[in-house]
Amino acid sequence: MTATLAPDKMKANQEKFCGREREFAYKFNVGSQCFELTVPLKFPVQENPSNLHGRLMLLHNLPCFIESDLKESLNHFIEEESLRDYDREAEAALEALKSGEVDVHQLTSAWAKTYAETTLEHARPEEPSWDEDFADVYHDLIHSPASETLLNLEHNYFVSISELIGERDVELKKLRERQGAEMDKVMQELGKSLTDQDVNSLAAQHFESQQVLENKWTNELKQSTAIQKQEYQEWVIKLHQDLKNPNNQSISEEIKVQPSQFRESVEANGRIYEDQRKLEESFTIHLGAQLKTMHNLRLLRADMLDFCKYKRDHRSGVKLHRLQTALSLYSASLCGLVLLVDNRINSYSGIKRDFATVCQECTDFHFPRIEEQLEIVQQVVLYARTQRKSKLKEPNGEFYITRHSNLSEIHVAFHLCVDDNVRSGNITARDPAIMGLRNILKVCCTHDITTISIPLLLVHDMSEEMTIPWCLRRAELVFKCVKGFMMEMASWDGGISRTVQFLVPQSISEEMFYQLSNMLPQIFRVSSTLTLTSKH
Repeated sequence: MTATLAPDKMKANQEKFCGREREFAYKFNVGSQCFELTVPLKFPVQENPSNLHGRLMLLHNLPCFIESDLKESLNHFIEEESLRDYDREAEAALEALKSGEVDVHQLTSAWAKTYAETTLEHARPEEPSWDEDFADVYHDLIHSPASETLLNLEHNYFVSISELIGERDVELKKLRERQGAEMDKVMQELGKSLTDQDVNSLAAQHFESQQVLENKWTNELKQSTAIQKQEYQEWVIKLHQDLKNPNNQSISEEIKVQPSQFRESVEANGRIYEDQRKLEESFTIHLGAQLKTMHNLRLLRADMLDFCKYKRDHRSGVKLHRLQTALSLYSASLCGLVLLVDNRINSYSGIKRDFATVCQECTDFHFPRIEEQLEIVQQVVLYARTQRKSKLKEPNGEFYITRHSNLSEIHVAFHLCVDDNVRSGNITARDPAIMGLRNILKVCCTHDITTISIPLLLVHDMSEEMTIPWCLRRAELVFKCVKGFMMEMASWDGGISRTVQFLVPQSISEEMFYQLSNMLPQIFRVSSTLTLTSKH
């Protein structure tokens, strides 16, 4: 039993028993000779026993065969002596309580205060954060008659950003054209009145001018999106408060927005994306050993970024194709997408740059900008990789996650790190890319992501080496592995129905698409309809 004194008595009691030196003695034999190691230790021992043991071995040049026994003896000695001190301190505290040296009321008050502060049951509840408050308010409004108003307002902000981006692109284009003309003139004089050094100097000036202009527009867009986000969130909070007031007569007008009020974005800059022709096949399957779970599978020929890009329906005017995405933003039915990237966490090239460009076309009113999220990932990824390399010998399938509310059909992007090995034809089920898919599906189970889109061939673009046999082998491998992972899901989440979309590049032929479509039901054993007839 450990008793706690009032602060002044406690301090005096600790000084009485702490700071004492005890001598640790250890005997061992080397051949026929007997040795004894004695070390004075001050209690309580502040140093880690393992570190102390290592220093003793090194400083005294002790033989390696006593290492384990010395460590065990040292730990045992420190533990026993520490317990003796605790017992002496507890006995002294009880004696002080019995003799009346300690005020019982003061002691019980101190105990009650400490217990309340350290026990969760009695702790004060944490104040909800602004993000949590805003999430609750938005969820209420998006499921109310004000939902169309929210989406319309978001679209107006989208148009403003699109116009800024259009102006940026025009200005950058003019600069590059002017610089191109200047470079052409210089190249014509190369070897006559100008040297290679003159060309290099002009190229450096051009690069610096482009950087200055790009930085100017980057800062302007960043400032504009920050202002939009603040205005939007304040407006949402105000609207929610007004809706709670039944006497407010202006609400009906506040949430009413006429189609004529919308501004059309300029299409001359080519920034409005048109839907391209897609091929699609859908299947229903049941997986599980005893209790089977129904899942929906889809095979699509489409660009991965089609699920991210803002779209407009020209037949019905300016309408967003993301109502369902907005309704499920704070729900247990999230949508995810797998992007194949290299292991450099940035947005400078390839699919990473294209994805970041789409993210920047509309303000994200709920989550940090894509650049900010990547910076956070960069801060922790080096440490995480170091830990994994020291503990795991097998492929682990690295990926990182970004969250979005401003994309047309997804909430979560899984950035799966792959290398050029995925373009070869010899990967196996233990390849890091395949293991990464398993890890991603596990995250889907633990974080309410019920729809996930996966690149079936583990590539976003086709190349010459990707022949028909190559495509069939790769698709069979991914189909079989995903099927196995989905069967594991039942043990991860108890069996929740999900939608898995397998995407193939748009450049794949229709013939190849339908071969893959025929393969899918053979591997997953698609459910078929059974018609029962009665005999007369």
